[in-house]
This record gives sequence, C-alpha cells and structure tokens, in this order.
Amino acid sequence: MTENSELTRIRGIVEPIASDLDLDVYDIERRGVTVRITLDTHAGSEGGITLDNLSLATRLISREIDHEDPISTRFTLEITSPGLERQLRVPSHFLREVGKDITVRFRDPDADPRRIDGQLTAATEATATLLLDDGSEVTFDLDGVDKARTVFEWGPGPKPGGSKNQGTKQPQAAKKPSAKKPSASKQASSKRSAASNNTPDHDSDQDSDLETNKEKQTS
Repeated sequence: MTENSELTRIRGIVEPIASDLDLDVYDIERRGVTVRITLDTHAGSEGGITLDNLSLATRLISREIDHEDPISTRFTLEITSPGLERQLRVPSHFLREVGKDITVRFRDPDADPRRIDGQLTAATEATATLLLDDGSEVTFDLDGVDKARTVFEWGPGPKPGGSKNQGTKQPQAAKKPSAKKPSASKQASSKRSAASNNTPDHDSDQDSDLETNKEKQTS
C-alpha cells in the first residue's frame, strides 16, 4: 500500500468524525513514521478549536484508527490544531487564508527574490497573488513554493517611559488560537490500545492543542 493510499484511508476515517464535531480537517501528512492530523474550526469561525473538542476528537479518531487499521507498519499518531501561524502546504490552505498576511519561500535557489512577504489577495488551485508593501502585486505558481505560512502580528505594546496614568494601547482582537505543542504519548504493544491524553501546561484563558502520540507495531 502506498503512502498516498494510506493517507486517503486515514482521511476517510477522520473526516466523518470531524464533521460530527463541527470541525474541519485542516491537514493530514506523514513524515517518516509520524502521521499528523491537524483539526480546526471551519474557515470564518469566530474562535479556535477548544481543548474539549480536541480531546474528544483525539479519543474518537484513535479508537477508529485502531479498529480500521489503515496503516500496516509502525507509526506515531499526532492530533493537533494549527496554532497562530499556519503552514500552507496545499492549494486549499491558500484558498482558506485569502486576506491574511503570509510569507513565502520559493524552491528555486536562484529566484530573485527567493522570499516574499505580503497580503494574500487571491488564490486558485494553481496560483496565488500577494500584495507587497510597495503596493505592487506578485502572482506565483504554487508548485514553485518551498515553504509558506501565515504571519500573526501582535498589536503594539505601551510606549517605553509612558505615564502610568495613560491607557495602554491594546492589540486588535484576533481569532482566539489554540496553544501550540502540548503533547501526550503512549506506546502500544497491540493494535487496539487506547490513547492517553495529558492536559498541556498553558494559561487557562487560551485554547490548547492536544497531541496524542501512538506507536503501532504490526502483528
């Protein structure tokens, strides 16, 4: 079984569960022995994915993957949320993030410039267009992109040396993100072992991610 067919089988397991929880499957990728499933709220939603939803999705997905056995070799399963800055790997990612500030690096080492930053103003299945700081627009082929991600800009802080009586300037309200990279791991000696979850250590007023790592050994 090829890697693409394995990921297709995993997507077929994950998407119905995500849909039932009103979540979006942002990405599924495999790097070596790690299969990473990234879940998010739907595009345009007010807030990010909550810890409760991520925990529930983790349990349901892990149980179904144990049952369906989509990958015959040893692997580690990670279930997470995108965080503040989202990786843009496929056309659907660019389409979803139109209107956001992004940074792009091209594959060609001789490209001039090789890296550009700007506002993503348009995207298709094949191309994307950025509005640069100088007011010019650049359209490029997505096939030529090496790496791309959104850029999250924090609002300005108080001016140094300002009076204590002056109100500080607050950052603009942004979509409440999930905190990045909490993790929990478990080792499975059989194909049907339950995932274990740890609550990540972050401020209680932020949404949190949860990653469930699962090592799977072929019988």
